Amino acid sequence: MKVGEGVFYGAPRATSFLLSHRRRTTLRTFSCSSFPDHISFIKEVAATQPPKHLSHLLRMLKTKGESIVSPRAKKGCSLLPFHWLEAVQVSMNANAVTALLRWPTAPPGMEMPVVEVCKHGVWLLAKTVDQYINRILVEEDADISSEGNADLFLAAADAGDNLYTKGDYAKSHILDLDAYLLKKVGLFPDVLERKVMLCLQKGDHISALVTGEFYAKKKHFPGFARPFAFNAEVMLKFV
Repeated sequence: MKVGEGVFYGAPRATSFLLSHRRRTTLRTFSCSSFPDHISFIKEVAATQPPKHLSHLLRMLKTKGESIVSPRAKKGCSLLPFHWLEAVQVSMNANAVTALLRWPTAPPGMEMPVVEVCKHGVWLLAKTVDQYINRILVEEDADISSEGNADLFLAAADAGDNLYTKGDYAKSHILDLDAYLLKKVGLFPDVLERKVMLCLQKGDHISALVTGEFYAKKKHFPGFARPFAFNAEVMLKFV
């Protein structure tokens, strides 16, 4: 499944609300005071309610060094080939854009997932804004070398307090960060793929195949084709 940047009009379609970009860009950047622009855009253009903690996520992305960009900008529309999908940008990261996906009919629990949009299509980052905030905080807390740790938790404010308590990762005694994410936060495509590849590297082919099949179950990431493609690639290794 591929999603375009900018806004495309036509038949019923998914909509991607772009969030941020780290690379220098000609797009207008914004301070935290401009976040209502994203809120109003989602309400007026997407005709839906914005995620409760969207402003918290925007502050966190800004703290992480990403550029918050206008949701009305059309920059990068040519990157995506499918005209039946819309996008409203929020931030940019290197050569990709972080965005919120607006479905014509959203799967349960994935009303507005956080995705990364690039020239090749869409990558699911998290099923919800809250889940993405949770993951960012866990990863920052686990990174003892991170100098911006306190600032990021401050940016998360009350949303962070409700989703993750600083120090919980260490208290869990789970040494593997990916294992903690899967057990305590939720399912993520990149984490599951790393788990499969690690099993293959260790020669544990059974675990790799089982995890690959689990990853490809439609109920986990409905609407996304990547799990099926990845699982097919894994199975081809044994042909």
